[in-house]
Amino acid sequence: MKLFDVYPLFNINIVKGEGCYVWDETGTKYLDLYGGHAVISIGHSHPHYVDMITKQVAQLGFYSNSVINKLQQEVATRLGVLSGYDDYSLFLINTGAEANENALKLASFHNGRTRIISFSKSFHGRTSLAVEATDNPKIIAPINNNAHTTYLPLNDIEVVKAELSMNDVCAVIIEGIQGVGGIKLPDDDFLKELREACTATNTVLILDEIQSGYGRSGKFFAHQYAGIKPDIITVAKGIGNGFPIAGVLISPIFKPVYGMLGTTFGGNHLACAAALAVIDVIEKDHLTENAAQVGQYLLQQLKTFSQIKDVRGRGLMIGLEFEEPVKEIRNKLLYEEKVFTGVSGTNVIRLLPPLCLSIEQADEFLQRFKKVLG
Repeated sequence: MKLFDVYPLFNINIVKGEGCYVWDETGTKYLDLYGGHAVISIGHSHPHYVDMITKQVAQLGFYSNSVINKLQQEVATRLGVLSGYDDYSLFLINTGAEANENALKLASFHNGRTRIISFSKSFHGRTSLAVEATDNPKIIAPINNNAHTTYLPLNDIEVVKAELSMNDVCAVIIEGIQGVGGIKLPDDDFLKELREACTATNTVLILDEIQSGYGRSGKFFAHQYAGIKPDIITVAKGIGNGFPIAGVLISPIFKPVYGMLGTTFGGNHLACAAALAVIDVIEKDHLTENAAQVGQYLLQQLKTFSQIKDVRGRGLMIGLEFEEPVKEIRNKLLYEEKVFTGVSGTNVIRLLPPLCLSIEQADEFLQRFKKVLG
């Protein structure tokens, strides 16, 4: 059997990671400014993370959600305090797409509606409803194309209000910062008015913080810059530092019913150990504050590069837009300067490093980037 060939691959086999660096099978060292799609939050192979997972798997890796799992409650309690949402409830699953599926399902249970508002260039996952809420027709199969979603321009509140006034919208789903869409930020005022409009029309507001959450923006959640509280928040990626775990943070307005949601693997003991290790390190090493400080430094420095058309982002979620396609720039960074970065579309480079990136490592990247840009 061969692998189903759906990923264009770099000819590099990464076999080791430590902090903000990875190594390939030949021993070549790379600076990681991408963190595996923003997944690596506390750094590769953090000793505390390795220790927590090792001890847990030696004791118990998995048992089903038919029994008490005190680790789940510990994750919920500590995440509530760390995020500022201690009055919300937590449902644990495995992936970001699952988180958004369950968020949309909860919204529909709540108000009985079926229409979704999403935004231009949005990305919410690749499963049934999540992919239908994603503004990319190339990845929406006919079986997923069920006309639930209306896509609207980001930051145009009057257009949103006009749709919500029909009183048939189940949920508005919006990213704290658009990742795949090119590091596009919803305006703080737009989010405030969106919150008010959703409340007025009994529409559920879902904040997809899967890429922008867990300290990446310099606040725990990117939407906290706007000072709002959504009804549901979805998290994944950084929550487990590479171990598959995701969550749905759920407002007290929703009442749980047995059987309403469910999962086989979600919130298993090993996943919870990973999530607790991440919380430990974020708190102890002040990684949210570090993301704010180092991110601001990077943004300031990158804005001095005349070759870049636009620099945007918050914290360690940064987009660099060029007039021309960035494929050659990215390849030179990777193969000549040994730096991993990401892209959004054709013209945007994405920087999503581990949150432990230092000023010195930021300077290391800037020096290599200057060489590539000439």
